[in-house]
Amino acid sequence: MSRTPTPISAAAPPGAAAAATWRDLTPQQGKAGLAAWLGWTFDGLDMHLYTLVSAPFVRELLHAQDPRDPRIGHYGSIIQAAFLLGWAVGGGFFGRLGDRLGRCRALCLTVLTYALFTGFAAFAQTWWQLMTVRFIAALGIGGEWAVGASLIAETWPRAWRPWLAATLQSGVNVGVLLACLANVILAGQPPRYLFLVGILPALLVFWIRRAVPEPEEWHAARAQVDAGAAAPGVRELFRGPTRRITLLVIAVCAISLTAHWAFMFWHQQHLRQLPEVRGLSDSAQNRLASQALYVLMVASIAGNFFAAWLARRLGYRATIAWLCLGYFLVMVGAYGAARDHTSLLHWLPAVGFFQGLFGLFTMYLPPLFPTLLRTTGAGFCYNIGRIAAAFGTVFFGLLSSVSDHRLALFYAGLLFLPAALLATRLPAGRD
Repeated sequence: MSRTPTPISAAAPPGAAAAATWRDLTPQQGKAGLAAWLGWTFDGLDMHLYTLVSAPFVRELLHAQDPRDPRIGHYGSIIQAAFLLGWAVGGGFFGRLGDRLGRCRALCLTVLTYALFTGFAAFAQTWWQLMTVRFIAALGIGGEWAVGASLIAETWPRAWRPWLAATLQSGVNVGVLLACLANVILAGQPPRYLFLVGILPALLVFWIRRAVPEPEEWHAARAQVDAGAAAPGVRELFRGPTRRITLLVIAVCAISLTAHWAFMFWHQQHLRQLPEVRGLSDSAQNRLASQALYVLMVASIAGNFFAAWLARRLGYRATIAWLCLGYFLVMVGAYGAARDHTSLLHWLPAVGFFQGLFGLFTMYLPPLFPTLLRTTGAGFCYNIGRIAAAFGTVFFGLLSSVSDHRLALFYAGLLFLPAALLATRLPAGRD
């Protein structure tokens, strides 16, 4: 006689009710938080090394003599699209591993994957080899987002979620600043050397495996699975009342991430192709590109904590809608007219500030779904958005002229307006 599997119940995170201050946190919570933050920091480092040197490195791989050769932007955008696709696939793949093997074990695998294959990019001899290693590196980066978010959700107090979202997203920003610093230090070296810096995060794995324990909630859930319990699959996201939530979240994430990643990739290419910048040496262009990204990331860190503060007062739904609207306005302002690089640098802090929007998704999405679908639902919906962003990066590149990517950036910015409107239809969110 067959036995019906027992549904898996979710335990509350340890200390969820008791920890009101930093002093109340347990050592396990502190180590889990540090591991997730460092993982996200090195995410930011490895994901943006390519955007900093995309143009000169792809030019080198194509043996192009003219820096305005249209093949540079074409193949450069294809490589970035493959990276975003890998990010999406990695979120699902390592998310499943995190459920089966444990959060910390999966976290180690994600860090090793993106660290080693970012380093391998330094040895690429053709554009398709670079595309391949960037795709594999992105598997680890996407997986780290899903696993790190689950690790935090299962160990830290729920009331801390908005500030945790801001802190984790700021880890990404710090990682990008480290990438900028490395780019400045290596400005006089061949662009491929920058990718060797990406190997450093592999050292984090040794500490995680030694110091960070698996969450008690995961151990409890695994025990129930071993006893015959069953959990719902991905198709349950498209059934009953959950279906409406799933479709709305996918739409908001897909549209906003498409616009955001089109900006993050093409604003660097646009900056390098401005008339007064085009004649500079490669090292001078690298320094300017790093300066632009530095300004963006510092402003984004401030934006992360502003978004957390606003979410505590208005709620996630209203905050996401208002920040999408703000992102739309500053993109139209920055790229609605031709500007020199000095003028653009003055607009970038405003653009970076509204990027605080994306830190909110980390802690907002999981509670939207039933307990047994939280990790699956959040990871699936957010990563589907990255697939849309991958195609968007190439599509907006096709709108660019050889020497000016301004229109691509302007049209990408327009997408934040429908994202803001759709965000008003999202659930209010709950802890």
